[in-house]
Amino acid sequence: MLKIAYHPIYKHPLPEGHRFPMEKYELLQQQLLYEGTCYTENFFEPDILSEEHILEVHTKEYLDSLINLSVDTRAARKIGFPLSEMLIQRGRIISKGTLDCCEFALKYGVSMNIAGGTHHAYTDHGEGFCMLNDQAIAARYLLKYYGESGEIASQASNFVIKKILIVDLDVHQGNGTAEIFQNDDAVFTFSMHGAGNYPFKKEKSDLDMAVPDGSGDEVYLQKLKETLPKLIDEQNPDFIFYLSGVDILETDKLGRLNCSVEGCKERDRYVLQLCKDLEIPVQVSMGGGYSPDIKIIIEAHANTFRLAKEIYF
Repeated sequence: MLKIAYHPIYKHPLPEGHRFPMEKYELLQQQLLYEGTCYTENFFEPDILSEEHILEVHTKEYLDSLINLSVDTRAARKIGFPLSEMLIQRGRIISKGTLDCCEFALKYGVSMNIAGGTHHAYTDHGEGFCMLNDQAIAARYLLKYYGESGEIASQASNFVIKKILIVDLDVHQGNGTAEIFQNDDAVFTFSMHGAGNYPFKKEKSDLDMAVPDGSGDEVYLQKLKETLPKLIDEQNPDFIFYLSGVDILETDKLGRLNCSVEGCKERDRYVLQLCKDLEIPVQVSMGGGYSPDIKIIIEAHANTFRLAKEIYF
């Protein structure tokens, strides 16, 4: 069964005119239900993530500053949202959703979070609408509990997670994720992003692929198809995290890559089919999407879920 993390708190109130399309989360869930791609039983509501799991990735000083709402003004401005107790709770619930999705992916092959993909969150600070790095937290969870000495792996000795691959196809480089895992050989970070896009000071992922502005579907997909199978073959991951941002679209006001909705769909089809064929469990987080017409954002995100259902179920 396709299991999808969704919670009403994902749609967080923002000031009038804020550029982040927060309503997309609620609309996406409604669209998937309306068209019959998903049913109520496909969705689960995550609870709040424990501090223990957060501290596997983020510093105590940073977490305390979030919980106590004591982040200084400059650091809060880099995050881009007005900080509040509810916003911090939202971040913890989204991250728990991604962590729970990992368990479902191990069982069913794939699982998806309607939010998440908060790849600009660093060990000790947040930026770019990201506070807690959901996929990094979940990766550390898998290595701790399903690694060679993990308590879950020791109970189910036929399945051990030694290597994780993060496939980040958001238009923006996963700078926070790169920083978090810069000295961690158990996690390989691959970021394929717009060359001329935020963040303008990029970190060093294990593999960075900067795609020129205006490349379009053909160039983008060719680069992906030339790279990903070889990378999986070289790294031999036991688990994959996929960040499926739809800000690669030509309509996206922050994008610049000029891909079509069909091209974005083909990208998702390729990644998911590859994971399925190779029998590598995959957790999918949605990442960014900033097209002025929210219907385009919803359609592109909905395609990811439609494909997961078609390919896996």
